[in-house]
Amino acid sequence: MTLATHQTIVLASGNQGKVKEIQAILQNSAIRPQSEFGVIECEEIGSTFVENAILKARNAALQCQLPAIADDSGLVVDILGGTPGVISARFAGVGASDLDNNNKLLQALNGIPDAQRSARFICVLVYLQHANDPCPIIAQGSWEGRIVDRPAGDNGFGYDPVFWVVEHQCTSAQLPPTVKNTLSHRGQALNSLTTLMKNRGL
Repeated sequence: MTLATHQTIVLASGNQGKVKEIQAILQNSAIRPQSEFGVIECEEIGSTFVENAILKARNAALQCQLPAIADDSGLVVDILGGTPGVISARFAGVGASDLDNNNKLLQALNGIPDAQRSARFICVLVYLQHANDPCPIIAQGSWEGRIVDRPAGDNGFGYDPVFWVVEHQCTSAQLPPTVKNTLSHRGQALNSLTTLMKNRGL
């Protein structure tokens, strides 16, 4: 299932890893990253994934005068009270690298047994037809796993090297991209979003 190919939709993300994953799933869609339009990114001041996704979609739609899709996603670790959550990309500080964020997370979980290291990736995707769309389409995906005590794998990005996928007995970063896309929180959210958009005739 794909979005209509005749419509250009802006993807409100500067994260090339997300752009690559989303374009791989929506490969027949006219999806263009907001970087092509010189969009000035908005401040992510929301306290939830939904709030931040709507902020980003509205910002892209307003600046580009086109429909927009935005994603807000992150890692939620139960024993840490949902941390890093909406600040997943900047867990170790503004401008932090994936390695910095992973190291901070592993330090926070140092000494915690495997049974208490449950976690999940959350992805919320929002589609706005225009900046003032009063009825955004919102889809969510969740991917359950746990945090390992040392990174493994070279695929993916973000927390993939420390996220253990129980059904495959490896980290997310050790999965082939095609397999990851069938399991991941973003893949789930995209499948849901495309269904919801089709049901609305988009």
